[in-house]
Amino acid sequence: MKKPRLLRRKKHRVSKIGLPPGALVYVGDADTKNLAKPKVSKIIYDASGLIECELSIDDIANFKRDDTKKVWLNIHGVHDAALIKQVGDLFHLHPLVIEDILNTEQRPKIDEFDEYIFLETRLFYYHAESMSTSSEQISLVLGHNFLLTFQERSTGAFEPIRERLRAARAPIRDLGVDYLAYALLDSIVDRYFSVLEEVSDASEILEEQLFKSPTNAELHSIHQLKHSSIELRRAVWPLREVINCLTRNEKGFFKPATMPYLRDVYDHTVNFIESLESIRDTLSGMMDIYMASVSQRVNLELRALTVVAMLFMPATLIAGIFGMNFRHMPWTDHDNGFWYALAIMTGIALVMILIFWRRQWLSSKS
Repeated sequence: MKKPRLLRRKKHRVSKIGLPPGALVYVGDADTKNLAKPKVSKIIYDASGLIECELSIDDIANFKRDDTKKVWLNIHGVHDAALIKQVGDLFHLHPLVIEDILNTEQRPKIDEFDEYIFLETRLFYYHAESMSTSSEQISLVLGHNFLLTFQERSTGAFEPIRERLRAARAPIRDLGVDYLAYALLDSIVDRYFSVLEEVSDASEILEEQLFKSPTNAELHSIHQLKHSSIELRRAVWPLREVINCLTRNEKGFFKPATMPYLRDVYDHTVNFIESLESIRDTLSGMMDIYMASVSQRVNLELRALTVVAMLFMPATLIAGIFGMNFRHMPWTDHDNGFWYALAIMTGIALVMILIFWRRQWLSSKS
């Protein structure tokens, strides 16, 4: 299923060849017909209260910013280039920023402007049945009194933050949009740890199965978990640098009271990377365990076949001798000559079995 998806995305990239910088072309899931209709939610809040509603296209065109209140606009569905451009024009976003929002294949990054900070990251989900991960791009634009978030689809990832804002006398309302941006980043990093925990649990279960009876299914699962860990690492390593850049606060978008929280998120990303590296080492060790188990099983099977072949070699030798075309041979004229030959074959086989048993060649533990 993954190969067709990659091919469809390449078609979007080809459509951008030759276009000038800032050209607004959506790069992402090619099957936009199955994507949900874009939705824009608005939250205006201050210490005294909160107003929450959904905006239509016309509402965005008539939207007027109030610098006295804090505004959070969340846009679901970045495949609508016209909508993203309209929001970008409303908040005077650079054309390259709008282009990056439409390109959902970006690595985590940060761009600082005089009026706002733009950053991108990824939100991950773990699928236990297939032992794989999927992700969506999250784009944030932080201004002095506004915050814009862009999501590929409506997943409810930020619903806990909305609940905190809706609560009566919520402390988060007293703080600025910089703290809201921190809270969203913190929830994204917390989701990383949730995915990491599920990957870790799956690897532990898989490791127990490897010691019992490794099969091709376990090998496939190892590859799936390794691929998931690579995707996580590819997203978190640049995210660490993004948050490190935020902690420097060169443009002053974050208040001094928010800085300790940002440094705490940075520490979480470092901790996550260390834990992820440990899991990757475990998965590499599991691959070695699988190959060693398969090699041991092949050796045991070859040894069993060798023992069987050696048991029949004396019988083959004796049968070959008695099958030679000589007129005079021992026991050829004897009434019990055939049974004597069988007794010799059986005796030699029993003696060889005894020797193999004494040397522990017949034991699966040797």
